[in-house]
Amino acid sequence: MKAFPPQETKRLMFTTEEGKAVGRHYFNTVTRKPAPVVAGFIPEPEPGERPQESREDGMHALRHFYASVLLDAGENIKALSGYLGHVAPGFTLRVYTHLMPSSESRTRKAVDDMYRAVGGAPDGPEAAQAA
Repeated sequence: MKAFPPQETKRLMFTTEEGKAVGRHYFNTVTRKPAPVVAGFIPEPEPGERPQESREDGMHALRHFYASVLLDAGENIKALSGYLGHVAPGFTLRVYTHLMPSSESRTRKAVDDMYRAVGGAPDGPEAAQAA
């Protein structure tokens, strides 16, 4: 039989006003949903109403931003799938393919990067004559 280490009680780093663990519902209603209102991205709700919700200004938008930054930086789809918690890279491809840089964009970037690495060496007729 496998032995488990002894259990320890640790103090929570983030708690509710009552000192309890921060759960999804508390985080959404107290922190995440009011933030776009305070930032002026969405209108302030009427008293007793919740802030409006949309995929464009919530946590889902942050996931898309994260995925697009990593794909643009050249991260492979299998690694990104793991980072996002997807079961399979195929799912990640179906959802995020539209964010992947095109072959044309990658080609332009590769050539631009190569020229930047040269550091401004002459590339006109004088360069050919010097060779």
